[in-house]
Amino acid sequence: MSKSQESQKEPGKKKIQAIRGMNDLLPEQSPLWQYFEGRVRTLMARYGYAEIRTPIVEQTALFARSIGEVTDIVEKEMYTFEDRNGDSLTLRPEGTASCVRAAMEHGLLHNQTQRLWYQGPMFRHERPQKGRYRQFHQVGVESFGLEGPDIDAEVILLSARLWRELGLMEHVTLELNSLGSAEARAAYRERLVAYFEQHREVLDEDSRRRLTSNPLRILDSKNPEMAEMLAGAPRLLDHLDDASREHFETLCGLLDAAGIDYVINPRLVRGLDYYGRTVFEWTTTALGSQGTVCAGGRYDGLVEQLGGKPTPAVGFAMGIERLVLLLETLELIPDAARGELDLYVLPMDDAATGAALQMAERLRGELPGLRAQLHCGGGSFKSRMKKADRSGARLALLLGEDELAEASATLKFLREERDQQSLPQAALAETLRELLA
Repeated sequence: MSKSQESQKEPGKKKIQAIRGMNDLLPEQSPLWQYFEGRVRTLMARYGYAEIRTPIVEQTALFARSIGEVTDIVEKEMYTFEDRNGDSLTLRPEGTASCVRAAMEHGLLHNQTQRLWYQGPMFRHERPQKGRYRQFHQVGVESFGLEGPDIDAEVILLSARLWRELGLMEHVTLELNSLGSAEARAAYRERLVAYFEQHREVLDEDSRRRLTSNPLRILDSKNPEMAEMLAGAPRLLDHLDDASREHFETLCGLLDAAGIDYVINPRLVRGLDYYGRTVFEWTTTALGSQGTVCAGGRYDGLVEQLGGKPTPAVGFAMGIERLVLLLETLELIPDAARGELDLYVLPMDDAATGAALQMAERLRGELPGLRAQLHCGGGSFKSRMKKADRSGARLALLLGEDELAEASATLKFLREERDQQSLPQAALAETLRELLA
């Protein structure tokens, strides 16, 4: 068929595909995510963090006021639309603002502290790349009502424990910085702008635009042609207010005492306007060029900025796509987490189907962790065995005329060179428990 003929096909016949940067999670990938999410869920409970779930759609003003009008997210990346009432709504580009909004709306911050966590999809219209998509998923941690460096240390230690338990600790690096108080940042900003003005010819187009709107973000530029100039820029750490300096030094002391290695990165500023004092990132080079897998910091002014009472807060977010990719790349996902079947229950002919169905149900009841699949759809014995092999199960349980007559079952090893066994049906559960331990 020619291209002109294809273009004349009915619009309704065109194959519909997923939106670019919004990916399907296929059945063979889901167990990897479930493994990671399960480890996260268990860890959060061990640290006393409670889960909160917020809508994926919020009023646009929530993100414009919290993230900052002149950030790339608000200016270029948000999925914003008008609903039928003419209200401006946005698919959430990050989770902190939604978490703060929910905590304020439901009175969770009134004379109390909160340790919360969440996970779910976020949306940003940016260029898709390996491990980064337009619909992406994050795990976030937010703590409210605690102002000391001890809670900063705790959220960092929580993330470090996750890396240790996943086998990632030797593949990630913790980078730390302090942005100081709003007053210190304002004074530093003047010095920084003056420095950049002296080197305007070196600044790229993005940096020149940020010079009047968000000059601190220029420090985070990855443009190699600006590297030497940026290395000579004034350091915010040298212009901290006394309270922020003490806060940062105490945090570093707590991490030293806990045995957490870190690198102080004076150019680390984070991309959102609401951060102040502590900021941190966990980065890795295991996926090629340096990439961030977890980032966060302190945002004491955000609750007040959104209409609440002044409330100290600190948190972080980590990208699930990049972390699952990292675990796969380093082959750190255990075989048991990949969701393979333990048992394929196979009626050898149609007459045994009812008995096989009952047997599968009985074994699932007696062995709650058993992953068993029943053969359905009939077919010859040869085709049934092919399906059993393709299922990926370790074992096949065969029921036929002889087995039904003798109240037995035949256990066939699909992944090992072992003779098949004939067992009384009453002994099946215990035998399977031992074999699959």
